[in-house]
This record gives sequence, C-alpha cells and structure tokens, in this order.
Amino acid sequence: MPILSFSDLAEECNKQNKSIYEIAQEQESVLLEDTVDVVRLRVLEDLLAMKDAVKNGLHSTEKSISGWCGDDCAKLIERYNHRRALFGKTFEKIITYALATAEENLRMGRIAACPTAGSCGIVPSAIIAVAEEEKITEAEQINGLLTAGFIGLLISNKVQLAGAVAGCQAECGVASAMAAGAVCQILGGDTNQILQAASLALKNILGLTCDPVCGLVEVPCIKRNAFLAIHAVTAAELALCGVESKIPLDEIVDTLKITGQLMSPLLKETSLGGLAKTKTAQELEKKLFKNKKMTI
Repeated sequence: MPILSFSDLAEECNKQNKSIYEIAQEQESVLLEDTVDVVRLRVLEDLLAMKDAVKNGLHSTEKSISGWCGDDCAKLIERYNHRRALFGKTFEKIITYALATAEENLRMGRIAACPTAGSCGIVPSAIIAVAEEEKITEAEQINGLLTAGFIGLLISNKVQLAGAVAGCQAECGVASAMAAGAVCQILGGDTNQILQAASLALKNILGLTCDPVCGLVEVPCIKRNAFLAIHAVTAAELALCGVESKIPLDEIVDTLKITGQLMSPLLKETSLGGLAKTKTAQELEKKLFKNKKMTI
C-alpha cells in the first residue's frame, strides 16, 4: 500500500516486520527501477559528501562574502584544544561538525541539502559524530540516513520544506526531526522509538521563524544548525529510554503546516521582520551595502 503518513509507515513496518530504513530503501528501489544495493550506494555517496563537507569546513576559516561568518567553527576547535566541553566529546563533535557544514555552505562549498541548504549541518553532524564516538558501522550509518530521508519525505507530503512557506520550523525543525530519527536508528531504536524521537524533536521547535539578516543564510541560520543538532540528540535520548510524545507525529506535522499558515509573511524568509529588522541588523545591512555594494 502507498505510505503517505507516519501511521501508514508504522502499520507497514509492523505488518512486514521491517525497519523504517528497509521500507525506505525498497520504495526507493521501485522508484529508481533498480536494486536495493544501488539505492544504498547512492545513499553512501550522500553520506560521503556529508563527511567531506565536515572535513572541509573543519579546515577553513574563509569568511562569507558579508564578512560576518566563517570562523565560528575554528573558535570551537581552539577552545576544545584546551578545554573539553561540559557534555563530553560527542557534544563537542556534534556542534563543531554542524558549524563546519553550515559554514562550508556559506562558502559555496559542496554540501548535501538535508533537507535544505540552510539546515545542512543538522543531520550530518548528528549521524557522523555519534557514529564516530559509538563506533557505528558505515552500513548502520546508511540505515540512519535512509531513516532520516524517509521522515523528511513523509513530512514534505504535507508541507513544503521551505522557510518561505512555513518558517524555519520547516527547515531546521524538520532537519532536527530527521536527525533524531537517524540517531535513534543507529543506536538500536525500534520503529516506535524512532517515530517518538522525531515527534519530540519536531513538536518542541514549532513556531520557529525564518528571519535571516539581509536575506543571507548566515545570521541566525548557521548557529541554529548547532543548536538543532543537539536538540535532535536530546529527542533521541528521551525516546530511547521510553519517553513518548502524547501527540502523534502526523498531528504534529499537521500543526506545523497550520502554524506556518498562521505565521506572518514578515517572518517567512522575507527579512522584513524578526531578527532581520532589529536595530543591529539594520545597521549591518547599511554597512554591508555600503562596503560590498551588494544587492539582494
């Protein structure tokens, strides 16, 4: 049967006694008219692209065209060379990798939009950092990425994953739900735990606006990647110990859509409201246009 909702997915996983990633790779195999092995190779390509983006981002301090961003990852690395993070090595890696990937995007480097370029650091940082620290195999990482992708796909059936449509809840918020599901998968979670992780991540970020300063995917977008990656892992940890969302994931997605519809157009990527119109943001905008002679 066609899987159009998370309730459909849970039912199908239960009926076939399969994991979400198995359902996902089989459906993709049908769409591509190719084997599951080919599907997994394609997902591996995405995973390797994510790892390259992290690696390149970790070794660059090149600033963006605005001159505002590009060296925050380096600042984290410098700090962690002298003092460990309060929450340990995995925490260090997650936020560092998230910033590395997001900064690589602003340099126009090669990234995997997951699900969008503005939220590109969330899923990769969570999967890669947890995999490194927990010695997760490449095959299991592919399973996690397949799981994340299917979560994003089902959400996109109901709402466009774009800040211009539903605010940043539809970009960084959905990415966090995808990452939560992926981490839950690679740490051995079952179907219910994976969906609970996605539910917990998504419902606790509802209403997040998209208000980029000067219309650039820099402020506050880049740092949101680090925050929402940790948000995702928090959701996965809760789900793995049995904490559940009282509101089903399908209803949370419906609420995401409605919230986006209720959100003012000024707060949906137009840069006409929110942080983009603070006093400091307007001063930055004047300086940027004066110094760089930029147009949007």
